This record gives sequence, structure tokens and C-alpha cells, in this order.
Amino acid sequence: MKAKPSRARIATPEGLDAVYGVHAVRALFERGQPPRELWLQEGRAEARLDSLLESARQAGTKCVGVARETLDGVAKGAVHQGVIAFAPPLQAESEEALWFRLGAWQQPSPPLLLILDGVTDPHNFGACLRSADAAGAHGVIVPKDKAAPLNATVRKVACGAADAMPVYQVTNLSRAMARLKTHGVWIVGTAGEAMQSLYEVDLMGPVAIVMGAEGKGMRRLTREGCDLLAKLPMTGSVSSLNVSVATGVCLFEAVRQRHAS
Repeated sequence: MKAKPSRARIATPEGLDAVYGVHAVRALFERGQPPRELWLQEGRAEARLDSLLESARQAGTKCVGVARETLDGVAKGAVHQGVIAFAPPLQAESEEALWFRLGAWQQPSPPLLLILDGVTDPHNFGACLRSADAAGAHGVIVPKDKAAPLNATVRKVACGAADAMPVYQVTNLSRAMARLKTHGVWIVGTAGEAMQSLYEVDLMGPVAIVMGAEGKGMRRLTREGCDLLAKLPMTGSVSSLNVSVATGVCLFEAVRQRHAS
């Protein structure tokens, strides 16, 4: 199957977000959320693009062949790998949805949540979502202010996780943390000056791990709302890790403990 070439200047579909990169686009099809339109670079013969074309055919997605310069213009310098899809914008879930799901919790494993306080860089946000999805976390909680948007960059970096991982947007993070405790969720904040190592903390039960912004860390009220603070043991010359790397370490320590049991 070939994408129909377009020699005329074409406009991006209105009301849709650009999703670029092979993995991010493929995830849309794999998760049953096919894009409305698919643009592929003309003359780029790759098996992985052929498989996307076949998925698009089966889903009824409109396919258009475009020049590389057109893709470059839409991606604004980001790496698109010869493909851009147009899909409905990502939407954060409501705070009410979070409380409903916790109140009706029936999954065999206890809740494992990630709280991001002040993570405003879309690349870090996307990487955190990818780690959360890989670790089997049940949701990511962010404040309405001082949080990265759910945009195309997040989708690209997350490699499909942004479309699968529930992101709950709360009005007041401190109040939300207090309400999490009424649902039996233990809140563990991460801080370099903490006395206790993360590997000494019991992460077996319902838990929310809080990650602060790089450099500044958690805000004061967020820190005060934690049940305890923990640190990653740093033995090298650097004093801290990128927030997305630290997120992966923390989440997979919870995974390790739960699997060990």
C-alpha cells in the first residue's frame, strides 16, 4: 500500500495534535486509538513505515505522502522518523476520576501512584510517563499549575505511554495528598537530604512516590504533606539524577519489592 502523494501545500488537520516518531504513532494503532490522518515521507522505503501503512489501511486512516520539509515544519525540528500522525489532543483526567477509582479499587495489587511536583519540561514529563507505564503504575498525579503540558513532545518521548497512562490533574496538590491518605495511600517523598534510603522503605502497600522538579525539588507544602522522605544513595561525584531517571529507579524499587513477596 502506498500513501497518496500530495504536491500541493497542505494544511494540518484542525483540532488535532501532531504525533511524531514511529514508536509513538504505532502505539496509537496498538492501543485501539488510530489517528485521523497519517503523513509519511515520500520516497522513504522502510519496512516499519509499511507496517504503519497497513495498520492505517485496516483502521480506515487517511494516508498522505508528503515531502520531508513538510514533516520538518510540523515537527519544528524534532526527530519525526518520516512519519507524523494527527490524533485528538491528550486530556488529563479529572480529580474526581481519581477519587472514584481509588474508592472502587478492586485490582489485586495495591495502588502504585507517581506524583510530579513542578516537573515542567515536556521531555522529562514524557520520560516519567514512560517509566510509570513500564513499572505498571496505576496513575500519575500532577498539579494544574507548574506542570508540563500533554503535548506532542510528551507523546514522542513517552513512546505510547502518554496515551495509556492515566494522568490526573488536581487543583491543589497538598489537599490532594491529604485526601490520598484517607484512601490508605502512604506518601513517600524523595529528597537528597533525607536520612532514610529508598531501599529501606516499605513500598509494598498502597503508595504514592513524589518527585520534585530538578534543582528545586519538592515545594514546601508538598514536602510537609509526605509521610516520610527517602533518598537514593549517591556514591559517585554527581549529587543528583535527572528526575526521569530517579523516577524509574524509585518505581522499579517498588516493583522489585512487590515481586519479591
